[in-house]
Amino acid sequence: MSSIVTYKYIKQNPDIMEYIRRSDKALEAQGYTEHSFAHVEKTAATSAMILTTLGYDERTVELARIASIMHDIGNVINRADHAQSGAVMAFRLLDNLNMPASEICSIISAIGNHDEGTGLPLDPISAALIIGDKTDVRRSRVRNNDLLTFDIHDRVNYAVEKSELRFSDDNSSIILELQIDTKISSVMEYFEIFMKRMLLCRRAAGFLGVQFEMLVNGSKIL
Repeated sequence: MSSIVTYKYIKQNPDIMEYIRRSDKALEAQGYTEHSFAHVEKTAATSAMILTTLGYDERTVELARIASIMHDIGNVINRADHAQSGAVMAFRLLDNLNMPASEICSIISAIGNHDEGTGLPLDPISAALIIGDKTDVRRSRVRNNDLLTFDIHDRVNYAVEKSELRFSDDNSSIILELQIDTKISSVMEYFEIFMKRMLLCRRAAGFLGVQFEMLVNGSKIL
């Protein structure tokens, strides 16, 4: 059974957009970095790029986009276990849109497995979402304007002057290349926050049959 639910349709759905807005507001109130439309749309674009490059069909790519834009809605309930609560919320929203069960399963499985504390890549969609989500590191995600009150998450994100995710020339590796201002945050401090996320990215890339590599200031780290 095919579905008429598309990424464009999801972006025009006022209820889903409200859940994304309110989820980000909840995280803002707790002092977290930006998790709003800039983040989820970038995650969608990255996951789509990964699966398209690896030759997956258009509908699989579209489902990855949908999972990506909805992946953080569980934060409206609580940051704790937000992947699982978001998956349950997505089930109800998509079921009400008469999406077929086979497609809903793919989306909620990806959402429910995107967090590095509990998640694992279970299929191409979940693997692509993990990489798209965890590699979104950039200065513009920092909301705090007072450098003197930065916590480690603020420092690590603000220190990133350039972030690029690309495939190697032969498409055998996905490469995350970062340029970090080490006067703001050390490379060691970056890994204090991101090591578990990068290891999950490596596992997700392996599921897709490629390597995950990381370059920081020109040096290969992973």
